[in-house]
This record gives sequence, C-alpha cells and structure tokens, in this order.
Amino acid sequence: MPEYTIVYFNVRGRCEAARILLADQGFEWKEEIVTFDTWLQGDLKAKAVFGQLPGFKDGDLTLYQSNAILRHLARKHGLYGKEPNDQSCIDMMNDGVEDLRIKYLQLIYKNYEQGKDDYIKNLSADFKHFESFLSQNNNGKGFLVGNEISFADYNLLDLLRNHLVLAPGCLAEFPLLSAYVERISSRPRIQAFLSSDAHKNRPINGNGKQ
Repeated sequence: MPEYTIVYFNVRGRCEAARILLADQGFEWKEEIVTFDTWLQGDLKAKAVFGQLPGFKDGDLTLYQSNAILRHLARKHGLYGKEPNDQSCIDMMNDGVEDLRIKYLQLIYKNYEQGKDDYIKNLSADFKHFESFLSQNNNGKGFLVGNEISFADYNLLDLLRNHLVLAPGCLAEFPLLSAYVERISSRPRIQAFLSSDAHKNRPINGNGKQ
C-alpha cells in the first residue's frame, strides 16, 4: 500500500477532496494534524514551498498545493482520463471548481456576515456552467468527462456538498447536479467515508463558518 500522509489542520478545507479520492480508491493514509499554535511558530510554514498547507507525503515526495496533490494522485491511479482531449477537459473543469472555491473561501473568511445573502443569490450563475457541461456527457447521468471518475469529480463533489451546507436548497434548479451529488456520494467507499466520524467530526472550515 502507498505510504500517504496528509499534513493539514483539523479541517476538511482544501484537503477533503483528496481524502474522498483516497477513500473511494481504497487507499489508507495517515493524518499529521497541525495546530494553529504550531503553525504560528513558523517552522512548518517556512518548510512549505509556498508557505501554505495542505502538505502531502508520498514516500520520499512531499507536495504542497491542493490541486497539485489531486493531479499527482490522478496520474498515479488512472483518474486523469485516457485521451489527451479528455485530460484537457478534466483540467478545464477542475479550474472551474477552483474559481468557485476561491469565491467560496473569500466569503467564508472575509465577508460571511455581510456577503452571504448576495453570494447565495448569485450561485445560479456559477452552477449553470457545471450543469450545462455535465449534460453533454451521457445526458448528465455519469461523470464530468468520459465514462470513468476523475479527480475533478471528487473536487466538484466536495465543493457542492459544502454549498449544500451553506444553502441547502442551492441545487434545486439544477437536477443534473443534484443527482450527480447523490450518485457520487452513494459510491460505497465514499458513502462509508462520509458516514465516518473522521469526516463528520472534522469542521468544514477553520473559522467555524459554513
């Protein structure tokens, strides 16, 4: 089995998509939980390539940047499509997920009280892009790209589930995305992970807002 270790705060945050990927693929991993006091001491931050977490250890390799971690795992475990065009589309969709995640994190950490209502009102404009793209592959009844799950699916699933906590009715006008979340979440190993104490007891964000 691979010797995988996640180095991160005790939150889901930017690492939960990787955890969902690992769980779905049947891999075990270790958690090195970093406290905020330890982080503020500066030693670990100085070692991180960009001064940020999560970190990820694969044997002798240590990576930073959450999307680089996802791509690394995808390349190793066949989660990056089989054809160059599919790989490019997977990259495109993952970049779209990243754009929305940045908006979400800016709300959570910078403008939650004042900006939440407007953010929720504007979600349809973001979700419609994913709904439209999903509809073009197997009538929206499968994955984002092709006939096999990719790292972008895990990333989108995590982000959509976060938004369903923020605004439980946010997918009501997007039947394909709503069914997509249910379908991917129901994969046996993902369902088991999402039902685990390790997932349920870990807060979504570091400031307690969700």
